[in-house]
Amino acid sequence: MTTSLESESTLTDRYQTTVPETVRRALRLGKRDKIHYRIRPGGEVVLTRAKRSDDADPVLGAFLRFLENDLAEHPEGPIPMNPAFMKSVIALTDTIVVDLDAPLLPADE
Repeated sequence: MTTSLESESTLTDRYQTTVPETVRRALRLGKRDKIHYRIRPGGEVVLTRAKRSDDADPVLGAFLRFLENDLAEHPEGPIPMNPAFMKSVIALTDTIVVDLDAPLLPADE
């Protein structure tokens, strides 16, 4: 006899949700894993763990290839960030507050 598990979660104002623990365990999901959604004709949605692919993000792949080529052409490697520059960046961004639960503006949806 097969047992079914059910779970639910709530959408935030930004259309985000937390994947319930039972679902994370069943799909063996970890942080930063991707979820694949299959929507069937009757409206049923099937969630599965997405297959990993190093080239899933073409922009990231291109950026990583750029870094690899740059390091090969310039073996002296990256240089450390200037501490004075880092202090100025922190001073410019220290007061910025981001509320991830704030509703999106209509133009952002």
